[in-house]
Amino acid sequence: MKPSYYIAALAALSLASCSKDKEAAVSETEELPIVTVDVAHRTEVPQTKVYTANVEAENLNNIAPAQPNRIKRINVEVGDRVRAGQELVILDSSNIDQLRINLEQIEREYKRASQLLEIGAGTQQAVDQLKAQLDAARSQHANMLENTVLRSPINGVVTARNYDPGDMCGSQPVLTVGQLAPVVKVIINISENDLGTISTGMPVEVSFDAYPEQTFSGKIQRIYPTVDAATRTFEVEVRIANAKEQIKPGMFARVTLDLGAQQNVVVPDRAVVKQTGSGNKYVYVLSDGHVNYKKVELGQRFDTTYELLDGIEDGDTVVITGQSRLADGVAVEVQK
Repeated sequence: MKPSYYIAALAALSLASCSKDKEAAVSETEELPIVTVDVAHRTEVPQTKVYTANVEAENLNNIAPAQPNRIKRINVEVGDRVRAGQELVILDSSNIDQLRINLEQIEREYKRASQLLEIGAGTQQAVDQLKAQLDAARSQHANMLENTVLRSPINGVVTARNYDPGDMCGSQPVLTVGQLAPVVKVIINISENDLGTISTGMPVEVSFDAYPEQTFSGKIQRIYPTVDAATRTFEVEVRIANAKEQIKPGMFARVTLDLGAQQNVVVPDRAVVKQTGSGNKYVYVLSDGHVNYKKVELGQRFDTTYELLDGIEDGDTVVITGQSRLADGVAVEVQK
């Protein structure tokens, strides 16, 4: 009886062990993360780039005298339109009278010396010396006149005023006048990779938050020849048509460049996962029932898809839902 008892006990243990193994297998199957997938594919992607910058006047003139002087009157305010040659600022002219008296005295002496030379009673040396003094006095007088009445060199708009009447002007200009028509400009920074795709004269589109329903036309006017060592970018000057002077200096502009098209891989936007604690982006790729995450470089976003510049190949099966339970190398169950 004793051997039979042992045989029965061993059979019972064996059955229990098999039962547990089956239960564990079922449990393991049920715990596999369930995911849905899609296929990455290569397609032609329009290469448009958007750059931001602040608007600048086409020409910007600082109105200031050649030397410090007291301001007597300012004829314009910020925002006023001015024309070329218009009197903007009148400065103290008390020194003008003394210069004028001195100039008139030298003119009389020069005239008298010239008359004496004609009748043989004077010398050429005296005439030449007085002529040099007369030229210097005239130049000084003209310079003082020019710096007593400050005029606008261009047609434009007053964009800044730094002093009031009665102030002694110093290092800052009294006024700043900007030319807003027929064009204004923005300076954008182009990466080295994009430099070969642009050229002077290339058309661009520009938009502004102030005019959300409008798009303005512009073109690349100038490409600066040196690279910024810190950012590895080139400055590019874009001019924007502004005949109606709607665009004002300082406005925030978005400049869109059409750089043609390129064949790149695209995936659903749901496939892209951001790594916690960093700016890195990943996509889980399914192969032989397991997933591996691959770091990707994003290009442009189009509605519900992302352009990928690197990391995923054409035809790769990518996970689009269920990523929260995934890790590199995990086995998964694909939802049909």
